[in-house]
Amino acid sequence: MQTSLETLGQLERRLTMSVPLAHIETEVKLRLARLAKNAKVPGFRPGKVPMTMIAKQYGPQVRSDVISDALQTTFADAVREQNLRIAGSPRIEPKGDAAANDQLEFSAVFEVYPEVKLGDLSGVTIERPVTDVGPDDIRNTIEMLRRQRVRYEHVTRPAAAGDRVIVDFSGRIDGVAFPGGQASDFAIVIGEGRMLPEFEAAVSGMSEGETKAFALTFPADYHGQEVAGKHAEFTLTVKSVAAAVLPEVDTDFATAFGIASGSVDELHAEIASNLKLELKRKIESKVKDQAFAALRQIAELALPKSLVEQETQNMAQRLAADLRQQGMKPEDIKLTPEMFRASAEGRVALGLVLSEVVRAHGLHAKPDQVKALVQEAAQTYEQPEAVVRWHFEKSERLSEFESLAVEHNVVEWVLGRAKVVDKPVSFAEVMGTAEK
Repeated sequence: MQTSLETLGQLERRLTMSVPLAHIETEVKLRLARLAKNAKVPGFRPGKVPMTMIAKQYGPQVRSDVISDALQTTFADAVREQNLRIAGSPRIEPKGDAAANDQLEFSAVFEVYPEVKLGDLSGVTIERPVTDVGPDDIRNTIEMLRRQRVRYEHVTRPAAAGDRVIVDFSGRIDGVAFPGGQASDFAIVIGEGRMLPEFEAAVSGMSEGETKAFALTFPADYHGQEVAGKHAEFTLTVKSVAAAVLPEVDTDFATAFGIASGSVDELHAEIASNLKLELKRKIESKVKDQAFAALRQIAELALPKSLVEQETQNMAQRLAADLRQQGMKPEDIKLTPEMFRASAEGRVALGLVLSEVVRAHGLHAKPDQVKALVQEAAQTYEQPEAVVRWHFEKSERLSEFESLAVEHNVVEWVLGRAKVVDKPVSFAEVMGTAEK
């Protein structure tokens, strides 16, 4: 095998290789001979088919397979010899007249992984949120659980905040009904914010059997583009008003949320434990985002176009699949590569930087780390031991936790070199539930 390597650009390379035609012909004959032993051709017993017929019927496909295998093997051997790290898939093309020099020559054009240069992290500041789960956070969670099990009782008074109102309504724009502007027996919970503020304001104060006409202007950025920014006239009839009734926090309530004993104190303890675990994960996520952003900021590298293109396509395909699952028609999905290119470049760059940090500093996942992460995740289930056993039954079930362990190691490596500042915050701020 003869090879030569050319540098076409910062990351692009061309590898030219050749395979003796004699090797190809020998391998073709061997494979045809093996086929001849079991080939079934009408009029001949297996193993008795003339080689000329075998060659005529199977020869082209066998030759194509032999050449494909030879190219792949030769390319793989050349890559190892040249100590190359291939990024993406190579573009392989034939080169020259094989019959003229008894060699099958071809070239492979590809990109190699870039060199990643990491700068100094000592000038980077990372803010680590510091907070804890307090009694108010537990009470707020209890209230959220109560609202999940709300029931409604019919009332005869005017509708107020928190009430569920059943209405019929009809809307017109320039005197013409529009799609989505009419409904019967439509439920509105006043204060939930699912309807436009003007609509909720119109419903508030109305009683059962009352009819009202009112006007509103749809916001310019309204999700329904056909009515966005337009003025509409509505007629609204209230059919019933029901007040929200929240369940008492008692034994039945605790039992409904998995506390077998029905103890309210146990429910509080369970909520506190879950909130602490969720808080820990949120803080880790915020610190990780800063650590990864810092690594990307101090890293210098060239991006392989092939990897960016591949990531761009993957992102477009994932979004298209999500839109189809949401009921969007394929012909209405208008996605272009440029919509994803910036994000794809960022993802590829970060992936390359993380891989280099892990490789250079031995930050691979350790078995005890993976086990601890599995055990932690299992605590949210009723039978933690069974969940742990299930994950360890097959190695592929651990891949997510191995990735988490690697990310943890990288973050700790960054924190050991950057300036870390503890920032006191509220539980709601960390969880993203603080009122704006």
